[in-house]
Order: sequence, then structure tokens, then C-alpha cells
Amino acid sequence: MTFVDSCKRPAGSSSGAEAPEGQRKYLIGGNWKSNGTVESVEKLIAEFNGAGPIPANCNVVIGCPFIHIPLCLMSLRDDIEIAAQNCSLTGTGAYTGEISASQLKDIGVTWVILGHSERREGFGMAGEDSALVAAKTKKALEEGLKVMLCIGEKKEEREAGTTMDVCASQLKPVADVLSKEDWANVSIAYEPVWAIGTGLTATPDMAQETHANIRGWISDNVGADVAAAIAIQYGGSMKGANAEGLLSQPDIDGGLIGGASLTMDFFKCISAVPSA
Repeated sequence: MTFVDSCKRPAGSSSGAEAPEGQRKYLIGGNWKSNGTVESVEKLIAEFNGAGPIPANCNVVIGCPFIHIPLCLMSLRDDIEIAAQNCSLTGTGAYTGEISASQLKDIGVTWVILGHSERREGFGMAGEDSALVAAKTKKALEEGLKVMLCIGEKKEEREAGTTMDVCASQLKPVADVLSKEDWANVSIAYEPVWAIGTGLTATPDMAQETHANIRGWISDNVGADVAAAIAIQYGGSMKGANAEGLLSQPDIDGGLIGGASLTMDFFKCISAVPSA
């Protein structure tokens, strides 16, 4: 018996109708970043487990720190998938400090967040460039994980009018190494870097414009069928207070939520998903 098979997670519950055939399901992701103790995570899991139903037209994923993955897999409700926040470029072997996609898959993780702006920028160390993010994405997909691929511009790039140039430069290396079939297991998380953790948020109209442009780029450079199917999440300080306005836009298919995912406000975002 595998570890994940031995985990007796409490059952979740759903409400409403499934997304009609051919319509994209919403994807609400939480990114706990490098936060939480065993005590605080146990408390949050208990709150999430008692939070009531999740809309049937929405998939929910929590990206927790590596050390809390087993705890989440053992005790978080079974209708919330578990993501890692990073994986290595390598397989298993003599790579001290690295955690491979195959190891994550083996323990029961189903998603990984790659290309997050904080990792692209670095924090006291070299950041990850788009070629590295693309190679990690390909490796994760080969090992059976799904990928939330993060892209987005900085404040000065937004002000210079180069938002889509930046997004395209981050997407192209990925498009160069993925097969068309690979994209079925990828979501794109558009995260305007200037809105992450700053309290600033793109207006729904601003976010929709960029999401539509990203979908157009995928249509032109990967395929119209991929563009129509891929979930594009908004990752710039979504919270309960603004989720409804953002999620009502036609090309915003969910969120990748940071600070709010560490509180019950996360379920306010989930509840804001439009009905199927």
C-alpha cells in the first residue's frame, strides 16, 4: 500500500452543477508560500474541512510548504488537491537539497507551482529564468504532475506598456518544449508582480484584457483548441472582497491566492465562483 492510499482523508462535499461539456472548470489555487507551523496548519485544515461545499464546477488546490505536504495529505478534505510550490529540474540522485517531481508524485502530490515571480526574482540568491522554468515544467509533466505556470509583469513594465511582451517572453520557452498534448495538464497563473502582497489589484477590466491577450497568444502559438481549454488564473492579490468581480470576467478562470489562502477568506473566493 502506498502512503497516499493509506491516508484516510475526510470526505469533501460539492454543490451546484458540473461545468457543461466544453466549458472550462474554475481553478482556485492557494499558495501558502513559506508560512505555517504544524499547529497553525492543523487549525487551518480543521477550518477548511468544516467550511461547507465546494462548487462542482471548480477545482481547488492548496500549495503548501514541502514539510506540510504529508500533514495535508493525511488530514485535509479529499476534494482539495495538494500542490508543491517548486520541484527540481533533475530526477532523483545526488542532488542535495532538491525534491524531484517523481518524489512529489510518489507521495500523492498532483500539482506543482512553477515560475512564481518570487522564484524568478530570487530572494538572496539567483532567480530562475524562463528557460529554467520551461525545463522544470516539462520535467514535472513527464513525471505526471500538473503545473500551474506563473507569468506576469513588474510595475515599470506595466507602466511602459510592455505587459504582453513580458508575458510572451515567459510563455515562449515553455511553448518551445511542450507538446500540444502537454498543455492539457497546465494552467497559466497571470500574476502582475506589482499586485502581489502590495494590496494593489488590477481592476477586473485590466485583468480581463491581459487574460484575453494571453489566451490569444496561446491560440496563435500553440493552438486555438488549447487556448479554448486552458484555465488562466488571476494571481494578483485576489481575496474575498474582490473575487466576485474578477471571476465574473470571461477569460478569468480562477485564482492563485496567497495571503487570503491562509485564512477562511479563501473559501469566500471559492464561493465567488459563478454558477455553471
